[in-house]
Amino acid sequence: MRWILVLLALASPAAAQELAFDPLLAEECEEQRPEFAAREQCIGWAANACMENTEGGQSTAGMNGCLDAEWQYWDARLNQHYREAIARAKGFDVEMATAQNGHLSAEETLRDMQRAWIVFRDAKCDYVRSQWSGGTGQGPAMLSCLMQETGRQALWLQVQAEGM
Repeated sequence: MRWILVLLALASPAAAQELAFDPLLAEECEEQRPEFAAREQCIGWAANACMENTEGGQSTAGMNGCLDAEWQYWDARLNQHYREAIARAKGFDVEMATAQNGHLSAEETLRDMQRAWIVFRDAKCDYVRSQWSGGTGQGPAMLSCLMQETGRQALWLQVQAEGM
């Protein structure tokens, strides 16, 4: 009998809900905002629409699902732009003969910056999560922070990849 109750709980709408997440909302928002600072306003649009358009989207599980989906979207963009920025930095180093001139390597400093940024982002979001004292809001707060910070960094890396 207990197994039936566990299976019913796992099959609940919160566990089985299909998210109405559409990353195109973030991209359409960005197209309307060519300035870098204005594009940051688009971070969270897709998650907010997801929460509004998903049955149970205002529940903790719904918020977690939508925020996580957008965080993963920005994380994929961040990784793509990082690869592009690193390639551009390598080319810059070769063109400028950085090592021979005794100048800092753009590739190495970009890599160091990104590694430090990951530590900063995680610490910042841990602090945000700590403000919820273990309550149910800590999950959405943490995911919202990760989404916001990752989105900002993805946009910044995009600028570096396009025009370093």
